[in-house]
Amino acid sequence: MSAPARRLTIGVVDYGAGNLASVARAVTGLGHRCRVSRDTDTLAATDALVLPGVGAFPAAMAALHRHRLVEFLQRQARAGQPLVGICLGMQLLAETSSEHRVTAGLGLIPGHVHPLEEAGWHIGWNRLEVRQDDLLLAPSDGEVLYFNHAYVVSTPPEYVVGVARLQKPFTAAVRRGRVIGLQFHPEKSQLGGQELLRRVFDGLSGDATC
Repeated sequence: MSAPARRLTIGVVDYGAGNLASVARAVTGLGHRCRVSRDTDTLAATDALVLPGVGAFPAAMAALHRHRLVEFLQRQARAGQPLVGICLGMQLLAETSSEHRVTAGLGLIPGHVHPLEEAGWHIGWNRLEVRQDDLLLAPSDGEVLYFNHAYVVSTPPEYVVGVARLQKPFTAAVRRGRVIGLQFHPEKSQLGGQELLRRVFDGLSGDATC
C-alpha cells in the first residue's frame, strides 16, 4: 500500500453506536493519526470525520442527540469539513428512516432509509459498481467489499455514486460534495477497502482531485 500524500488527523465520532476499534485500526493502518472522541472541539480540529454505526437508526440518532452531536455534524459538514459515513453511519446522513418508526436523520443527503426489497439481511461480500465521473471512488469499480445490513438509502440519482446488486441494484455509496456515505465496511474489506479509504481521505482533504 502506498504512503499517504500527507499525514492527516481523522476524527472518529464516538456516540456509543459505532464499530470504533476496527475503524481506528484502519485509519492508523493508513499512516494517519486517529482521534476517537465525542468532544466537539477535538473533532472540529481534525482533517476529516468518520461517522461509523452499528445497530438501529432510531437508537443511533437518539445517541447523537444525547451527546449534542447532531447540530455539530450538520454545521461541520455544511462548513466543508469532510465527513465519511460507514454502514449505519451512511444511513444517518439521510433525511429520514422507517426502521422501527419514522425518525429524522442528519439531512445531509436527500433521501429515505427503508428495508431491502429482498427479505432478510445482506451479509457478505458483494461487488461495487461505481459511477465513473466520481474520481475518488472510480478506481474501486468492480472491487468486492464486505456488507452487513438490512436497510438501504433511496436518494436522487445525482447523489448515488455506487451500487451493488442482489436481485436488484441498491445504493452502496452516496456523495454530496465532501460528504460521502459507504454502505459497506471498508475497514473490514481487506486491501480493497483500505485503498478506497486512502483515496477518500486524501481526496476529500485536498490532496487529490475531487
